[in-house]
Amino acid sequence: MDLEQKRKFFIIEERELNFQQIYGNSAPIHLEIGCGKGEFLAMKSRVIWDKNFLGIEVKPKRIKSTLKKLEPQHHSNVRLLQMFVDAQSSQIFPPNSIEMIYINHPDPWPKRKHHKRRLLQDEFIDILHRILVPGGILQIITDHVAYAEWITKKFLSRSDFRSKYEGGYTKIPFEGHIVTYFEKIKRLEGNDPIFMKYKKVG
Repeated sequence: MDLEQKRKFFIIEERELNFQQIYGNSAPIHLEIGCGKGEFLAMKSRVIWDKNFLGIEVKPKRIKSTLKKLEPQHHSNVRLLQMFVDAQSSQIFPPNSIEMIYINHPDPWPKRKHHKRRLLQDEFIDILHRILVPGGILQIITDHVAYAEWITKKFLSRSDFRSKYEGGYTKIPFEGHIVTYFEKIKRLEGNDPIFMKYKKVG
């Protein structure tokens, strides 16, 4: 893929995103936070071809890995944004604009002294709630049991999200689940994935 073709996948924007202008249509937006090697984004966007997909990644090497899996003729519904999502940067997302958010295997930061670095803090969950459409879905996958329990506890303390699962999570894969390179490695190490799904309410 030449440089000009690669540019078509990138969003370079510092103001509120206009998805109609970016994609040239009004299809619902699906957002992956943390693209990893890009397998999930590349495959999911082809399976659900009638949705627009946006992948966010902060690390240049992972952006490069994702780009290698994207083809203009097959992934016209995909865009990439290199950024770290926080309270300030998230302001470029219009409120109530995202139909579905995927977070696959976020860093568990297992040591207690590092828990403050975990992605799914209350402030971050507030951001997810703001940008999801009413009834929008948040899917999370982790292979770290303690992190799954920590996430579940966070959401149990809130009234603006409702879990699909009575216990907060399940080990039964989502329908249409895509197994990534990272998940394969973790399974070989004996760490099976844990699946969480939350619906925006209120």
